Amino acid sequence: MHERRIPEWVRHAPAPSVRDFGILAGLEAVVRGILISVFPLVLYRALGDAGAVSSVYFSIGIVSLVVGLMVPSLIRFVPRRWAYSFGTGLFIVSALLAIEGSPMAVIAALALNTVAAVTTFICFNAYVLDYINRIELGKCETSRMLYSALGWTGGPMMGVIAMEYWPPAPFVISALAAVAMLVVFWRMRLGNGKHISRAKAQTGNPLTFLPRFFAQPRLVAGWLFAVIRSCGWWIYVVYLPIFAIEAGLGDQLGGILLSFTNGMLFAAPLILRWMQRTSVKRTVRTGFLAAAACFIAATALAGLPSLAVAMMVAGSLWLIVLDISAGLPFLMAVKPSERTEMSAVYSSYRDVSGILTPGAAWLVLLVSPVAGIFAAGGAAMIGAWAIAAHLHPRLGKARITMEPAKPPSDSETPLELA
Repeated sequence: MHERRIPEWVRHAPAPSVRDFGILAGLEAVVRGILISVFPLVLYRALGDAGAVSSVYFSIGIVSLVVGLMVPSLIRFVPRRWAYSFGTGLFIVSALLAIEGSPMAVIAALALNTVAAVTTFICFNAYVLDYINRIELGKCETSRMLYSALGWTGGPMMGVIAMEYWPPAPFVISALAAVAMLVVFWRMRLGNGKHISRAKAQTGNPLTFLPRFFAQPRLVAGWLFAVIRSCGWWIYVVYLPIFAIEAGLGDQLGGILLSFTNGMLFAAPLILRWMQRTSVKRTVRTGFLAAAACFIAATALAGLPSLAVAMMVAGSLWLIVLDISAGLPFLMAVKPSERTEMSAVYSSYRDVSGILTPGAAWLVLLVSPVAGIFAAGGAAMIGAWAIAAHLHPRLGKARITMEPAKPPSDSETPLELA
């Protein structure tokens, strides 16, 4: 009797590629990008004060940080694929809440959107570390930026314009994109990732892996880069539109400028080539120093609002460079057995920056107008530039060796990895 053979693609799902992860990240960019300029405007209109907006973001940042630290514990009891699906579902619920329109509903929607972002981000990074080789991480980050370019470029401008015609429009689009994101995720058949056991049993306390994090200097440095870079984006996304409104430049300018800036994501392959010709270290240092100079110049030119906005736009272009390069020192130092835990630590940069930025902004606003926040961000970036001086000069480059490349083992010291 003829034996029928089950096709290979049915028995074993093909390993996800860099392109697959890029597509998934691109859909998330649509989900979040169309709302990124809408939420600050809706909150500012509802509360009428920059300080009150800062308080809301500060509180939500604390909640999101706690949730982010708990995700690794959640994944021990709930399969990672369901945790990712749960996070995507929160995007949908968030959009539906925002459509209701009351101030409390909008605040709750922003909170759920932030929690959804951190949950999916932790799972996404863990999947990337499972399936993408260490040397290809730079290519994966570039692909992620390139596929995300459309959502982050058209989304902010589309969101603020669509909101003027029909207030629920951006939230409806975000919800539909989240549904598409969930469908693509399940079609990728990522499962629960690769299982790598440890010599000792893992504990369910999310705080127990923090000592391992603080014991690895390059992880700490990479996390600080992510926090400070994210603070720069918080300032650009939340406080530049408020500055524009108070300066009489209109309430749509922030979204339009963010779309313009994110158009630089299409240049991600060119930025990658420049980084490969120089080094991760030089790219990170140049990005932070140039962005700091632009942010500080914007404060100095606050009396000329148009020029101040132009300097902030110039600074944001360097933040795009940092989006591609500044996360690599952390990702390249993560050990295989710590992927989920360290992904949770890394993802906390969003929440920490979401706490630090509005907290610092509240203090700055006590003694300075909104433009003073730009200089505070520039000062933090100068600190990151100084920290980046200690990065290995060959970070991200393939080793010259006669033996096949091996993934880093748990016994390797992160600072010794080039």
